[in-house]
Amino acid sequence: MPPAGRFDGAVRLPPGLEVAAIARAIEYVEREMSDLVELYLEQTNVFSAVVGIFGAKALDAMSQYERHRNIDTMQQRFPDLKMRGSGPAPIPHHCLESKGSKRPWAIQSHYDHPGWYIVWRYLIDPTMTIEPGKSVLIWRVDIVFLEKSDWKYETSTAGSDGGGRTHTFGVIRAAAKLRSAAVYARTDIVVRGGKAIHRVVDQVELGV
Repeated sequence: MPPAGRFDGAVRLPPGLEVAAIARAIEYVEREMSDLVELYLEQTNVFSAVVGIFGAKALDAMSQYERHRNIDTMQQRFPDLKMRGSGPAPIPHHCLESKGSKRPWAIQSHYDHPGWYIVWRYLIDPTMTIEPGKSVLIWRVDIVFLEKSDWKYETSTAGSDGGGRTHTFGVIRAAAKLRSAAVYARTDIVVRGGKAIHRVVDQVELGV
């Protein structure tokens, strides 16, 4: 983990999921996604989806959670992961959905299932000045259990003329819901104007 990264042991985690597995997953996602920055420039939504997929792949290899063996369920439905030994139809508390997002607070899904959600918040640094050798950084990881009542339906804006997006669900008052859900966060990243950016060192910190 980078020196600026900190884990919060007070954050509630899904049963059996350990901080060490999340730490290794962060390293894996950052390393693998750094080779796919061109995809971000072409299709940001697809890039975010791939971040979530790589996060799930890492946890499948490094934690007690495993990818759903039904490929259709894993790729199209819910959940991405389930606790090992929880059976073919695990209860929501043993389900884990993995999502990537460049936005500081929002959580979106095509379904409103109750269960655990892990969100890999990333930023793109093509200059690699924040951390040498890394063009993709996971600056925060949120883990939260969401009930069906936490979701609101967002109408589709897609139309026959093209453009728009398909229907989704968004979390109601996501910022408030996630206030104490950051299991990992970089202290050198701040949110300004709704965007995650590298914290600027001011003159006081420089001793000027």
